[in-house]
Amino acid sequence: MKFKFLIAITALAAAPAIGFCQDVNKLIKQDDVERIIKTLSADDMEGRGTFTKGIEKAATFIEGELKAAGLKPFTGNTGFRQNFSMVSTSPVSSKVTINGAEVSAANIAISASGSFNWASTDGVDVVKIGAGKDFATEYRAIFSGGKKQLVLIDTSFTKNFNRLANRYKRDGISFKEADNTAPIIVFLLGGFGDFKSASVKYEVKSTEKPLFNVVGIIPGKSKPNEYVVFGGHYDHLGIMTKAMDGDSIANGADDDASGTTAVITLAKYYKKLNNNERTLVFVAFTAEEIGGFGSQYFSKQLDPDKVVTLFNIEMIGKAAKFGENSAFITGFERSDFGTILQKNLEGTAFKFYPDPYPEQNLFYRSDNATLAALGVPAHTISTDQIPTDKLYHTVKDEYASLDVNNIVATIRAIALSSRSIVAGKDTPTRIPKK
Repeated sequence: MKFKFLIAITALAAAPAIGFCQDVNKLIKQDDVERIIKTLSADDMEGRGTFTKGIEKAATFIEGELKAAGLKPFTGNTGFRQNFSMVSTSPVSSKVTINGAEVSAANIAISASGSFNWASTDGVDVVKIGAGKDFATEYRAIFSGGKKQLVLIDTSFTKNFNRLANRYKRDGISFKEADNTAPIIVFLLGGFGDFKSASVKYEVKSTEKPLFNVVGIIPGKSKPNEYVVFGGHYDHLGIMTKAMDGDSIANGADDDASGTTAVITLAKYYKKLNNNERTLVFVAFTAEEIGGFGSQYFSKQLDPDKVVTLFNIEMIGKAAKFGENSAFITGFERSDFGTILQKNLEGTAFKFYPDPYPEQNLFYRSDNATLAALGVPAHTISTDQIPTDKLYHTVKDEYASLDVNNIVATIRAIALSSRSIVAGKDTPTRIPKK
């Protein structure tokens, strides 16, 4: 694609716009962007799967980039890693009896965060999803109850049950500090006649596993207690169980090595400028693909009321539906974040648009969601045409599929559009807390 970031400079804005653009073009170089994203999406990173050697290697690389750029560790951390622990629970065995007869293992699905033993159904609600009922409605009602429940499912819902069984037989992940108050729900498929009694014994194996965001900061000069965060997740899917054309590594070049590359590049850019009035935080989030655990942990390590905004950068490796020199912002209407950014791009060819895919619910599908729920104007910037992106979450999401010009143009646009927020002159309106 032909690179045309600096096309239209208006007469009134010519001098300042040209100055800023020359600065951003000089400090954000395409060859460095290529080096970073090639490294993160290389086969030897093994797809950066959570809890793998690949994500460890990726974290080490990102640490090195932030350290070399001259950033400081986040408050309370001795290094650039923000360490925390998760607990992985693997189902070991389950035994259920109804009216004294043992239920086949194939007809059992259990939602629980730990082992338990019910000798009887005392204190347990027994619920039936009978033929003719709306399964989705019944299922939502069950999980809204917050109680111990034994759910008997009619065989007419076998397909629905099998989806549940496949889900609950996978390993579960929770924070080590979690209080495990999630309700215990036992789903059973079959016709059990006149229900009289039941017993359930369920055993899981729990393993503590380490995770780590990678975080660096540039302290603010006059407003050090006001934080502007730039983030993107550095994990992906790892090595797939089924190969495609002999390839099983889900490299995650666009998702989200492109966003992580932007975070690193912006960190270097602002460190070189050294003129930020607010404290800048650059974070590579972990475990986005398995539940957003990295951003959830990060949000608890600082006062959200002091976070001015979050630029979450997700999948900028290909041109947006609006064409070159464009990107979209999720939740555009929820604050004036996008309006501020576009104002700062006056005199350039780049434009930010509202999210064109509202049906995809993208605002709550990335690492901005946790801070947004806490009232922070936290938005995701992306260019991905997700409804038609056939490489998304496949082994074909590789460096060769990327448009590096698009990545560079988007990073430069974020650098230019963020400057008044970084300088403490503009403050995006807050989002109502959930």
